[in-house]
Amino acid sequence: MPSYTVTVATGSQWFAGTDDYVYLTLQGTSGCSERHLLDKPFYNDFERGAVDSYDVTVEEDLGEIQLIKIEKRKYWYQDDWYLKYVTVKTPVGDYLEFPCYRWITDEKEVVLRDGRAKLPRDDKTQILKQHRRKELESRQKMYRWKEWHPGFPLSIDAHSHSELPRDIQFDNEKGIDFILNYTKAMENLYINRFMHMFQSSWSDFADFERIFVRISNTISEYVMQHWKEDFMFGYQFLNGCNPVLIRRCTEIPKKLPVTMDMVECSLERNLTLEEEVKQGNIFIVDYELLDGVDANKTDPCTIQYLAAPICLLYKNLENKIVPIAIQLGQKPGPDNPIFLPSDATYDWLLAKIWVRSSDFHIHQTVTHLLRTHLVSEVFSIAMFRQLPAVHPLFKLLVPHMRFTIAINTKAREQLICECGLFDKANATGGGGHVQMVQKAMKDLTYRSLCFPEEIKAKGMDSKEDIPYYYYRDDGIKVWEAIKSFAEDVIHIYYESDEVVCEDVELQAFVKDIYVYGMRGVKASGFPKMIKTRETLAEYLTVIIFTASAQHAAVNFGQYDWCSWIPNAPPTMRCPPPTEKGTVTIEQIVESLPDRGRSCWHLGAVWALSQFQDKELFLGMYPDEHFVEKPVKEAMAKFRKNLDEIVNTITERNKNKKLPYYYLSPDRIPNSVAV
Repeated sequence: MPSYTVTVATGSQWFAGTDDYVYLTLQGTSGCSERHLLDKPFYNDFERGAVDSYDVTVEEDLGEIQLIKIEKRKYWYQDDWYLKYVTVKTPVGDYLEFPCYRWITDEKEVVLRDGRAKLPRDDKTQILKQHRRKELESRQKMYRWKEWHPGFPLSIDAHSHSELPRDIQFDNEKGIDFILNYTKAMENLYINRFMHMFQSSWSDFADFERIFVRISNTISEYVMQHWKEDFMFGYQFLNGCNPVLIRRCTEIPKKLPVTMDMVECSLERNLTLEEEVKQGNIFIVDYELLDGVDANKTDPCTIQYLAAPICLLYKNLENKIVPIAIQLGQKPGPDNPIFLPSDATYDWLLAKIWVRSSDFHIHQTVTHLLRTHLVSEVFSIAMFRQLPAVHPLFKLLVPHMRFTIAINTKAREQLICECGLFDKANATGGGGHVQMVQKAMKDLTYRSLCFPEEIKAKGMDSKEDIPYYYYRDDGIKVWEAIKSFAEDVIHIYYESDEVVCEDVELQAFVKDIYVYGMRGVKASGFPKMIKTRETLAEYLTVIIFTASAQHAAVNFGQYDWCSWIPNAPPTMRCPPPTEKGTVTIEQIVESLPDRGRSCWHLGAVWALSQFQDKELFLGMYPDEHFVEKPVKEAMAKFRKNLDEIVNTITERNKNKKLPYYYLSPDRIPNSVAV
């Protein structure tokens, strides 16, 4: 009688094994096997990290194996099991791989296809078509869209992490408990001793050092030493943790009535301001989005303030970007002066602090939350709803969606919810952050997520004119590497543009993102369908780059750039100055966050800047969803390209006081998971 050798691999996560009854059924083109018992309770099979083999004998040849069914039946108590994969050696010696990488919970079962990726057009038999359809029907019941706030991209329909499908939950929920992590961070940083002084002010700038963890030769220490200097202020617009706002100024806006007399002493080329603009030496950052946003009112003991500044910058003869004018409000007038480097020291310093605080708010809520976390969640939900596990694009994208829905759900549960942790220390807490996302949605376009295009649209693409913009340089290298990888995979499975058009699952995926994620807003520019391989490559690059590189660029530098509180105040406790010549050091310190809010802020930026345990970085794909040799070769080529980028960045950073490494592929996690 024909005999099949079946190998079953259990995951290595904690509690991944099972003591339940496990059954196997093989479905072939010529028939179906009986239900075989593989494991009984206490047989010590299917333990964590184990690979177990079994001989399965059948009455007659089953033909080509199309499906295998794994059933788990409860023995005593709930015992979830993480099944990595099953391999089957046929009587004629062929090996078939059946990837799973899923949890089997309760008394459930999974039906698996072999690991060869297939488009809908490739399935010729009814049984395979039916399996494909049933998987999507089941997923669409589990992964439902929900509106968290009006105007937001839609998110997952779950109130808490525990309500999520088991497959997308964190392995250890405690590891991503924001309250626990922030508290732990404050303990590790030895700053919890200041928490009882929640409302009290610091004495002076030096007093902030009492909660600052001095780590020698690091960016954070360099920031603490140089934060007051104009070059450091300007440098952060290029290579800090929010390097996305600066743009070349083509015309001085009327709402910023800067004159030549005001800035003449800052210009170094013997040109007028208008001539400097024409030569491309003037840059602008406008925080207009903050205008009209309500400041945090959750603590009646502390009044908090926001501003919507406009900052004009200049590229000097050393090619450094430095500030030359700051207006703290959007409407010019006698009570909204334009602050200048030639003003009194504390006037100019406080104006820069207000810009840094505004930058922090835009960074956290728009650059970070909306444009990486919420957008990646849209991609994740649509993928689970519309792409079955056998689809090549599911196999390509699933490593880049790892834990994204889970971290966002946990954030809505603890961090950015009403009375959440975000309210404790941030001036945009208490609802201001919601208003900001709603306003920022009008600028969330598909083209703005295409990295090279967005850089060019801001006039920041010339390496010759702006030589020290490492975020741009490294980002374009990583973008090109991802795009090349996406193209390689696409050409394996899509032989022509016509095949792209005919892929109904791909088109449903794209439509889900447009209709639900982006709310069907035509102005967003998100495509409703994809017609060419070239367009598909760009689309997939947007998804992977946003989830990996873009998130890394704006997340993991938070401790470096925001741990020195005066450089990134999460709140301001006095209103912006309305006249010059009155600012004192005491007024500045009174404006900055109190001791308690400073500690919460420091704990937050520390926790958010840490990698996950066993982090998977860009190009690391330990779960073998793909089994075909051409795709594995494409992966190897991708990793080689990424290694070359790592070497280039490492070489450039040698001996730099301010190295830029956030877009080095060995520091870019595959997905948004923190």
